[in-house]
Amino acid sequence: MTPPLRQLGPAPTSVVGTDSDGQTRLFTVLTVCTGNICRSPAVERLLAARLGDDSQVLATSAGTRAVVGSPVSGPMVPLMRAAGASADAFVARQLTPAIVREADLVLALTRQHRSTVVDLHPAAVRRTFTLRELARLAATVDPDDLPPGSPAERLAALVPLAAAERGRNHHARAGDDDVIDPYRRGDAVYADVFKTIQPAVELLARLARG
Repeated sequence: MTPPLRQLGPAPTSVVGTDSDGQTRLFTVLTVCTGNICRSPAVERLLAARLGDDSQVLATSAGTRAVVGSPVSGPMVPLMRAAGASADAFVARQLTPAIVREADLVLALTRQHRSTVVDLHPAAVRRTFTLRELARLAATVDPDDLPPGSPAERLAALVPLAAAERGRNHHARAGDDDVIDPYRRGDAVYADVFKTIQPAVELLARLARG
């Protein structure tokens, strides 16, 4: 089922709610890696599975050098399925400025991906994080500071709080925010990468669902 069209504006994190036609405005989370066949699909589908169909959150992904039209990389599929996330009907796509502009929250898998996102659309800087960075910052946010609403509303509230925390000397060691690319590196590397991704996604989903 195609989700309702979202109305775009200068402040994407304010779009949660309903439009003039009574349609739900979805809060869009964009995950970004290189090929859009390993890391970002895993984050996209795992986040969607953990938030549920009633979350008013649309999880999507794209790649900075996407293998356009490809499915999820083979070794990642059983890891996703074992965690309750589907890899079915996934198709890789290339990251564009329009895709970034339409996202309410961008989760990059490395600092370089984050830089690429901001280069494409500089206005996205305060809503663009690496996955591990946002999980680290979110862990410092008091859950009571988030509204008792839907996951979409809670994520919308989390973005500016996390951006503020980022400016308070929350410095990671070089590489701590990066999730390595497992492509063509064997099943064990894929498993390690998924073990890095999953806790970060689980933390964000728990916070979003309250």
